[in-house]
Amino acid sequence: MALTIGNFDGVHLGHQAMLHALRVAASSLGLPTGVVTFEPHPREFFSPTEAPPRLTTLREKLELLDAAGIDQVTVLRFNQSLATMPAETFITAWLVGRLRTRWLLVGDDFRFGAQRSGDFEMLQHAGAAQGFECFALSSIMAAGQRVSSSAVREALASGHMDLARQLLGRPFFMSGRVSAGQQLGRTLGYPTANIRLNKRVSPLSGIFAVSVSGLGHSPRPGIASLGTRPTVSNSGEWLLEVHLFDFDSTIYGTRIHVHFLHKIRDEVQFDSLETMTRQMARDVAAARDYFAQATDHST
Repeated sequence: MALTIGNFDGVHLGHQAMLHALRVAASSLGLPTGVVTFEPHPREFFSPTEAPPRLTTLREKLELLDAAGIDQVTVLRFNQSLATMPAETFITAWLVGRLRTRWLLVGDDFRFGAQRSGDFEMLQHAGAAQGFECFALSSIMAAGQRVSSSAVREALASGHMDLARQLLGRPFFMSGRVSAGQQLGRTLGYPTANIRLNKRVSPLSGIFAVSVSGLGHSPRPGIASLGTRPTVSNSGEWLLEVHLFDFDSTIYGTRIHVHFLHKIRDEVQFDSLETMTRQMARDVAAARDYFAQATDHST
C-alpha cells in the first residue's frame, strides 16, 4: 500500500498536496492509496480543555478524503495505549505488520510514537530495513504563508474568510442534520434551519453570508448565525441557524453542508427582540448585497 499519516484536520491545501503526491506514486507503483489518521486528535487526548477547535468532524474529514480519491482510511483510536507506544513498535506493528506499507509519505515536520520520538530519519532507516520507501513533503505556501490547520483557524477566528478559503482551497464548511428549534425565527419572519453542534467547539462565530448544499442540484444562498444566541438563551449551547433566501420547504432530518463565504458581523447581545429583529433585517440585506455583487463580478 502507498500510505500517508496525519491528523488531516480541515484537509487544507497542504493536505491536498500530500494526497495528490500519494495518488501519483500509488498509480505508478500499482498500489492502493491509504491514509492513517487519529480519533480523537492527539491534542484533545493530552489537553482536552486546551485543544484547538476542529476544522472538520471525523465524518467531514472522511468525506473529504473519499472525495480526494483515497482507497482506504484507517482511523486509529488515540488512547493511552497508542500514546505510549514506542515509535519502533508503531512501525513494526502498524506500518509493516497490518498495513503492509511499501511507499510512505509524511510531512517534513512529522513526529510520532511515545514522547514524539519517531521522525522522518527513523522512518527512512526502518524502511530500508523492512522493505518500504519513505519520502517527506515540504510545507505548502499560499497567500504568502505556510498552510497549516492553525493558520486556517486563525483566519476563521478573525473573520478573514477569503484567506481561509485560500488556505483550504475551498470555503470553510460545517455540516449536520436539520433539527426542530424554538420556531422563533419563523415568528420573527426569518425561518431558520437549525443544526446543533452538541459538544463541538467552533473555530468561528458571528453572522455570515453562506451557501447551503444538500437541498438539490445547486447550492442555495442564505445567511447564518453561529454562536450561543445570547439574546434569546443563556444555556451557552452552540447552535448554527441558517435562513435560506426564497425557500420555504420543510427539511427536518436532512443533512446539509453550510459553506461560510463572508462575515457580516460578530455575534452580540441585544436589549430586546425588537432591536434584534431590526438588525436581522439589516443583516439579510447585507448578505443579499454580497451575493448580488458576487454575481456581478462573475459575469
